[in-house]
Amino acid sequence: MQPYLEEYFGLECEHCIRMQEMSKRLEQVEGVTIARFEVWHNKENMARVEQLDKENNCGGLPFFINTKTGQTLCGEVSYNDLVNWSKV
Repeated sequence: MQPYLEEYFGLECEHCIRMQEMSKRLEQVEGVTIARFEVWHNKENMARVEQLDKENNCGGLPFFINTKTGQTLCGEVSYNDLVNWSKV
């Protein structure tokens, strides 16, 4: 089954590194799977996040999208925000 939670990040992005620690914790605690896409070194992933972000106007990383609910998160957020985002 394809994960419905997606995380877009840049390898050297400090905000992304901090959020990835939380998103990995979310996977362990909540039992969800998050598909991760590096965008700074992958043109296809960059094009994908740009397309997804057109309606949200985030313009930055990290960028999270719940493809079942359409809910997005932009930048660093709290762990509670991440948990709420992951819910269907």
